[in-house]
Amino acid sequence: MARFEGVDYYDIDGLLTEEQRMIRDTVRQWVDENLMPVINDAYVNRYLPKQLIPGMAELGVFGANLPEEYGCAGLDNISYGLIMQELERGDSGIRSFASVQGALCMYPIYAFGSEEQKHEYLPRMAAGEVIGCFGLTEPDFGSNPGGMITRAVKTDDGYVLNGAKMWITNGSTADIAIIWAKTGELNDSKSIRGFIVPTNTPGFSAKDQKGKLSLLASDTSELVLQDVHVPESALLPKSGGLKSPLMCLTQARYGISWGAIGAAMACYDEALQYATNREMFGRPLGGTQIQQVRLAEMLTEITKAQLVAWRLGTLKEAGTMRPEQVSLAKRNNVNMATEVAREARRLLGGNGILIEYQSMRHMANLESVYTYEGTHDVHGLILGQDITGIAAY
Repeated sequence: MARFEGVDYYDIDGLLTEEQRMIRDTVRQWVDENLMPVINDAYVNRYLPKQLIPGMAELGVFGANLPEEYGCAGLDNISYGLIMQELERGDSGIRSFASVQGALCMYPIYAFGSEEQKHEYLPRMAAGEVIGCFGLTEPDFGSNPGGMITRAVKTDDGYVLNGAKMWITNGSTADIAIIWAKTGELNDSKSIRGFIVPTNTPGFSAKDQKGKLSLLASDTSELVLQDVHVPESALLPKSGGLKSPLMCLTQARYGISWGAIGAAMACYDEALQYATNREMFGRPLGGTQIQQVRLAEMLTEITKAQLVAWRLGTLKEAGTMRPEQVSLAKRNNVNMATEVAREARRLLGGNGILIEYQSMRHMANLESVYTYEGTHDVHGLILGQDITGIAAY
């Protein structure tokens, strides 16, 4: 398979440092050599290719922007974004695995955990020896996580957790779960706390979500907690209120805004190669006006998304990034990628529905990315509130 050269119409490379380009190219090569040869089989046969985890850990992709003192790579936020871009160029499910491990499991331990918790878990999670999942969404509470009904009742030596979580990436693979539960009354979202729950704890169970038509190479599960006893040391001591899990989601959404670009790049590149090589009526498909306009639209939208992601990365690096700015990037870039994937699939004609081509796999995956980590519409309402000062939800 030919090496992927990237999509860069506006010399985005000129905005990157030499180290950032080197990190991106290293992950890009790993994706080409390790992920691409196995992703079709994993997708068709609906399994997470776990054999890739050691290689991802060796690359330093898990918690890549967390400090080296905890065994992480200590990279800047643009480098982290570029890693997510290249992983999702391979498959959204693989990027989701890395995002959940780093942004939704390692980050809350780093941000809200004790020093003992950080040193116990983060180095092993960075090494891929301990896999995590993030238990926030519930069967009846998705876009409204503050309504959760999972409870954590204090006991003499810890807490007892009861509840259920839904749509949990890595759920059946995980060794630990970051569970968010209310320690007070159910109408008190300020009582939400985070807990590190080993998945082998009695009363904890995970079962695969059946019937998925998207993210087929990803582990998606339902978690059930029935009288799960955890010690006091399981509590993330600095967590408190709905703001804590939302801070984790901001980290994950940042990575998604980069990852979606990778999926769009893969689809555009495939469509361009197909258009220049496929002949119809005696000339290349790309010689027709409708396909040229289709490719031009794809390239334009990818370029705009690249600039949005890069600027967001500079704001995050400067410490001035706001969650609402992440909402704009997640909303725009994922919507862009879903449209690019759909247009690429159409350009490929009948071949576009075959697993040998990437675009329909990306198209199906991106419908999930469009919905998770805050739906497209909810991010629109977040932006609407930010610019008008009026909450519409």
